[in-house]
This record gives sequence, structure tokens and C-alpha cells, in this order.
Amino acid sequence: MDETDYIIVGAGSAGSVLADRLSASGKHKVTVLEAGGTDRRFYVQLPLGYGKLFYDPAVNWMYQTEPDPGLNGNRDHWPRGKILGGSSSINAMVWIRGQRQDYEDWGRDNPGWGWDDCLQAYKAMEDTEAGADDWRGKGGPLFVSANKSGLHPLVGNYLAACNEAGLATNPDFNGAVQEGAGIYQMTIKGARRNSAARAFLRPAMKRENLRVTTRALVTRVLIEDGRAVGVEYRQGGVTKVLRARAEVILSGGSINSPQLLMLSGIGPGSDLHGLGIPVLQSNMNVGQNLSDHQGINYTWSMKVPTYNDELRPWWGKLRAGMQYFLGGGGPLAKSINHAGGFFRTRPGLDRPNMQLYFQAFSTLIPRNGERPLLTPDPWSGMSIGLSNCRPTSRGNIRLRTASAEDHPVITANAFSTDHDVQEMLEAVKFLRHIAAQPAMARLIKEELRPGPKIQSDEALIDDFRSRSGTVYHPSCTCRMGKDAATSVVDARLRVHGVAGLRVVDASAFPTIIAGNTNAPAMMLGWKGAEAILADAR
Repeated sequence: MDETDYIIVGAGSAGSVLADRLSASGKHKVTVLEAGGTDRRFYVQLPLGYGKLFYDPAVNWMYQTEPDPGLNGNRDHWPRGKILGGSSSINAMVWIRGQRQDYEDWGRDNPGWGWDDCLQAYKAMEDTEAGADDWRGKGGPLFVSANKSGLHPLVGNYLAACNEAGLATNPDFNGAVQEGAGIYQMTIKGARRNSAARAFLRPAMKRENLRVTTRALVTRVLIEDGRAVGVEYRQGGVTKVLRARAEVILSGGSINSPQLLMLSGIGPGSDLHGLGIPVLQSNMNVGQNLSDHQGINYTWSMKVPTYNDELRPWWGKLRAGMQYFLGGGGPLAKSINHAGGFFRTRPGLDRPNMQLYFQAFSTLIPRNGERPLLTPDPWSGMSIGLSNCRPTSRGNIRLRTASAEDHPVITANAFSTDHDVQEMLEAVKFLRHIAAQPAMARLIKEELRPGPKIQSDEALIDDFRSRSGTVYHPSCTCRMGKDAATSVVDARLRVHGVAGLRVVDASAFPTIIAGNTNAPAMMLGWKGAEAILADAR
């Protein structure tokens, strides 16, 4: 019989960190089961190559939501990493921790998850290029680039325009405060993507006590007498069983983890009964409380060159390739989001409620099969995007069938509350306010999208309902909390009512973080490993 101490389901952002931390002492045999394959692919390692991965089923689960009334009936494409490193291998590499208040909210009902607790984990795991201080760590396994060189010249105009619009420059979004405009730090190292797999999993794979099995789709958790004792998985058309002497840990992310719990008989009883799945632990919260950030871009044609001019023609692609391969520089060595920021849409708010993304680049013309970062529009274009930090709309994940091979039903419920609609309306007006400032306005030829005809509140709302979509931060579907009446896992990430089973990924967030969720997902893996090892002792 195949046995191990710890089974980790999913080699993503949290799972890779778990694998490293749980195997570090050499005392425990750890096995990671990953449904996807290797991350040693060119466009995964090339920082700007992520545009090629958004519609690539070889590395991507390629999820799609149900038609969403809040998005004018559109279905939304939800790329999630199906690969070593998970979504950290296909994301835009922006490193944002979130706001202090986010973690204070977490810690209110979940001991050990307040800001000071999480800050210590961040400092321990980081090797920040900017150097250690009261907020930043140095010497940890994860290098974080300060991203100060090789920026597009328009970044300076963007920051100046934000200042003119009343938003001060912030030198470190992960420092004392988050509010302001500034440069995004990146998980890029040596001109290559620095995913969770590269920083944590690959070094750990050199250890004899860690085994990583790819192309292994876990179909259910095996539960005996109220305890998780192993998993069943399919690999190469063969069904296999792996037993766990200690614990089973789900790190499949906010879609796969609740799906697997439900397939294993843990979830809403009536839904499971309807699919013929025996109910082993009824919990109405599994798959519920889905939170996600919704984003939109405004786009302008420019009087000055942008990355469109560099990357659209074949000779521009050739030049960018030479810059990258000969010196590790140029646009291919970075994410497209060089800068951004956080702002409040109105006075009286206690913290920023919107995030900004600046791109010296535009992609209005659609292309089949890829997000066209490497073939932008045939004119000089620029985009400024935004996303909401703390939406109140909630969706859910439900089983479509009783098979792990079938995608679950994803109901996003975007903009389903008046709160989210009104703050997005306020936010898009601020985008135009930034673009109207002298530092930027003198360089703009015209607004292309939504265009100057879109002016009334009704037209602006209709526009963002038509054009908004996920910014790839689904969270909270197995959220952490006091008991099964309101949550799925406790403060030590143990599934309520089932021994030996934890969920350690972004699905366990009690509430969504203000900003990109990759950093907090890795941090959750770090602290989750601490809890697991402490409980083992």
C-alpha cells in the first residue's frame, strides 16, 4: 500500500510553500499530488509570456462562469494555474500583501491571523530587493524585485498625473501604508518568473523525503470514522490510492478545494444528495462566500510611443527578444503592470477601496487563443485599469456532476450589490480625472474606450457591466471561522467536523484581501505549515 505522512493536494502558491516547510526537517515524508504538469516551459519563465498562458489548456484549468447578470449576461473567463506553481506560474507577478486592516479583520475571529502575526510570516519568507526594515524581510526563500529599472518613460507621467490628481507617491505598497501611487514590486528574479514553484518547491524537491507527482487528479478524500486517511486519484487513466499517516491538506485553490470537499461528501447536504454523493459532513458554507475583485481598463491613443510601437511590428519583437536574451532586459523581462496605486473613491472612508494598474500598452483588438500582450494594437496606446478592493458581492461554487473531471458551476454574482456598483462608478470617474491632469493630458490623443460619448452615470454603469471581469483573485470559498455555522475551517485551517483534514489556500481567507492575492496565498501556506508542524509536536 502506498503511504506517506502528509498528502498535499495541489502544488500551487500555498501548496508549494507547504511542501517546502513540511519537508524541511527531513522527519516527515511528504507527497504532493498536482493535476497539472511541469513549469519548465518557455512562456511560463518569460515574465511577459503570461499573455500566452491565459487560454492555454496545457497549463490552465480554463474555467468559465455562468452568465452573470451583473456583467450584462456575459460569461467570464477564469484562468487558474494547472501546473507546478499553480496560478503563481501564470499570473502577472505583482507582489501585494494587502492592508493592515484586512488582517486585523481576520484576527478578530481567528486567533493568530492579525496583522502582527502575518507580518512576521511575510518578513520570514521574503528576500526583498529593497532591503529589510520594520515591514520588509531579507534573506528568506522568496526574492521580491523592487522593479526600479527598465520602466517605460510614461510611468513618470502617470505618477506625476496621480500627484496632480491628489494621490501622493508611495515608495512601498508593502510598507507602512498602502495608499498612493507607485511602482509595483514583482516576483521576478534574474529576468525570470519567480513563482512559488521556483522559490519553494523546486529547492525542496531535492530532498529524499519529498515526492511530487504530476498529472495526478485527486477525485476524493478518503474518510473513515470521521477522519481523513488518504486520497483517491487518477493518473494516466488508472485510479490509485494514497494513504496519509498524519494529514491530508487541500491546496487546490478557491475552485478546486471546495469542489474536492463536496466530491468527498463534505458540503451542502441537499446538493450532495441530489448528485448521489453520500453526506459525511454537512456544511452549507463549502463553496459559498465566493469573493473576487472586478476590474476594468480605460484606454487612450497617445501622441508618444508606447510598448505598442515596440512589440507590434516583427522588427520590434526581434529587438525585444535580443534585449531579453542578450542582457535580460527590455519589455519581455517585466509584467505589463509597471505601476499602480490604491485610492479612496470618496472622503470619509477609513482606507483605500480601489486599486490602480498602469500599462504603457493597449490591447483593444481581440485575438483568438491568447491574451495579446505580445501583439498589441497597431497604434500608440495606453491603459489605466482599476479593481475594487473589498467588494460586497458574493458568489458560489457548486458541483455540476459527481465527477472531478467536470468543471464545477461558478456563479460570480459580480456587481450584485448597490455598494459595488456605486463605488465602481466613483472609481471610473477618477480614472478620467487622472488622465485629465496636465502631466498626462498633453500626451493623450483621444480616449478610445469607453470613449467620450460615454458620460452619464447610466452609460458608465452599463459600460463597466459590459466590459468588467475578474482580476483573477477568487477567495473565501472554504473560509476560516469559529464554527461550521459560518465557516469551513477553523483558525488552524482544520476542516470542521473531520479530523486529519485541512484546507490551506486562498479559499480559506475569511475575507478578501485589498490587492493581489498571490502574496497572501503564499503567506497562508507558510503559516499553515507552522500550525501543522506545531500540532504534530
